[in-house]
Amino acid sequence: MLRLVVWLLVLANAGYFAWTQGYLAPLGLAPVDQSEPERLRAQIHPEALRLLNGPKDSAAADPVAEPAAVPAPVASETGPADASATAAEATPATTASSGTPTALNTPAAPPPPATACWQANGFTPAQADALRSALSGSGLPRDRWQLGEVKLGGRWVVYMGRYNDEQIERKKTELRTIGVAFRELSGPLSPGLALGTYSSESAAQQALQDVSQKGVRTARVAQERTETSAWNLRLPEVTDAQRGTVAGLGAALAGKRLQRCN
Repeated sequence: MLRLVVWLLVLANAGYFAWTQGYLAPLGLAPVDQSEPERLRAQIHPEALRLLNGPKDSAAADPVAEPAAVPAPVASETGPADASATAAEATPATTASSGTPTALNTPAAPPPPATACWQANGFTPAQADALRSALSGSGLPRDRWQLGEVKLGGRWVVYMGRYNDEQIERKKTELRTIGVAFRELSGPLSPGLALGTYSSESAAQQALQDVSQKGVRTARVAQERTETSAWNLRLPEVTDAQRGTVAGLGAALAGKRLQRCN
């Protein structure tokens, strides 16, 4: 019984397969065709169909999109010279629109020359007058040099002298032995020795008493310089070339040398 059921199922499946595949159509046994050719024939331009959620800007996604028309080049009636002029006129506009400076190769301005302060001191009034005249005619700007007067007070020394060469050497030895400092003098008091220099006579007298207690018996107070004035030259801000101009004034500098400002 079971075998009969199996064979019936096999025959039923085979018959259904033959029916669905149209093998029984000659016998009038075929499935109904579900196609609707009349609906396909009613469609108009199906290739123009677009997806609403599809890409909008891509030319590949829009098979019917027509490329933008490219205008045909217009033949120019101008010659090569006119074309060159047109290109030259267009160049400044491009430069101006981009904000780029036109002079790209302009060299940078060189830095100003270095300056320094120099001075020379100790000119007498007569020497200062000669120096002022020379500076005025040197071409150096007036704001580059200053000539000012400085008041010099009197100067006193504890003095030993005057000696010849043999005597002064013997006095130096004696002073070194008792531990008294000294310096050799030049000018009106030479040859002689100063055991101290002071800005007032009273200070010099007190110093004389001090060295007398150490055994100095022949010293006295003398005025080395009276109250006077001197003139100083100052070049507050000059270049090396301007300093060379002043150094080349010769006799107007009265033998003084320019030195850096303190």
